[in-house]
Amino acid sequence: MRRSPLTRLTPPQLIALSFALASLLGAGLLSLPITHQPGKQLDFVQALFMSTSALCVAGLGVVDPGSTFNTLGQVVLLSLIQIGGLGIITFGTLFSVLLGRRINFAQRIRLAQQVSAFGVGGVVPLIRKIFVFTLLAELLGTALLAIRFVPQEGWGRGLYFALFHAVSAFNNVGFSLYPDNLMRFVNDPLICLVISALIILGGMGFAVQINVLAHWRRPRTERLLVHSKIVLSVMAALLLIGTLLILLFEHANPATLGPLPWGSKILASFFQSVVARTGGFNTLDYSLMALPTLFITIILMFIGANPGSTGGGIKTSTFYVMLTSALTLVRGRGDPVTFQRRIHRDTVIRAMTVGLLSLGLVNTGLLLMLWANTSKQLSFVSLFFETVSAFASVGVSMNATPLLNSPQQLILIALMYLGRIGPLTFAVAIGDHQEHQLIKYPPERDILIG
Repeated sequence: MRRSPLTRLTPPQLIALSFALASLLGAGLLSLPITHQPGKQLDFVQALFMSTSALCVAGLGVVDPGSTFNTLGQVVLLSLIQIGGLGIITFGTLFSVLLGRRINFAQRIRLAQQVSAFGVGGVVPLIRKIFVFTLLAELLGTALLAIRFVPQEGWGRGLYFALFHAVSAFNNVGFSLYPDNLMRFVNDPLICLVISALIILGGMGFAVQINVLAHWRRPRTERLLVHSKIVLSVMAALLLIGTLLILLFEHANPATLGPLPWGSKILASFFQSVVARTGGFNTLDYSLMALPTLFITIILMFIGANPGSTGGGIKTSTFYVMLTSALTLVRGRGDPVTFQRRIHRDTVIRAMTVGLLSLGLVNTGLLLMLWANTSKQLSFVSLFFETVSAFASVGVSMNATPLLNSPQQLILIALMYLGRIGPLTFAVAIGDHQEHQLIKYPPERDILIG
């Protein structure tokens, strides 16, 4: 039997190809007039931007989703968000399981890489758990958001709005059907806390979600993995630090937190700290924020969410390993140690590689964005902010995305795509896969560093 060309692809190559093809398919659908509101139209680059942004759970938009797309277009957008958040290969596997088809070993390897599982064994049951958890989280979020949206929009429209925003939040996209995103709800604890909870759950990482639930149900037999301890610690620290710094820099800003009561100031600061790590929604206008706040937001965006989650960035565990390794070297100690476990050398090298490749992609993207800024209407800060937001699949903006020209839109499309599949995955996908060298050369220690 002749093998399909797809079976010859490595897992990174298949992931990269599937996202590219799905983005093009989504662009074709979103460019159709039947998906647009009356009087609205998109060129193919704009449609490709919105499709890639939804599929790569980036959340940036060159047009307003609510006023540009009709219900059909919004459903297409929502479908791309759900597929992109969980992974195309993951969806394909679910359908195969439902049809009773056997999942071979090669498919299990691709699945494990798609969801950042710890191993190939048990990956199919893990996929089932991921879908059940996702479905329950989004339905619960829909029910809670409906408490606010139904009285405002009516039963049918209110339930639809609740579902759309719940799916958008859990998948860390940040697309809203309101023209001001969620700024009208800056004083609403229900909307802000439910959206924040969904973003945190979605950005936690599928493997961590399952591990935490198992540990919570059976604390004596199911231990909390070191990976889970790392990412949960980093998540909590970043949320706290981000909230305090945003509150510090913006509490007196008359254009953002200044007019709000202290309870709303804290709520808005917490919400912006949550969404900065790939959430995409906003209850404050980023274009009116102070420069220190924008700088902190850029750092939070670059770090991003957890591995195997619906979020982007270099990931919290990557940041933790890089920071721990650097501190260990500065202190003159041996291998980095965390939670009474030694971090493997290969993990350190992988983290440093991801960090360096990501930094290179962001700098290259920023350089190209500045070069394509022919009209000079966008500032360096706003272009830098857009570049990091696109790469890290965040979606927050200084209101500059609709002002981008076609070359700049194409640059951000590439960054959203590379940021979603991961720079290391893409590098491995296009790299020359050769066998390991049989010759091992002697080490050279006389290379000066620093």
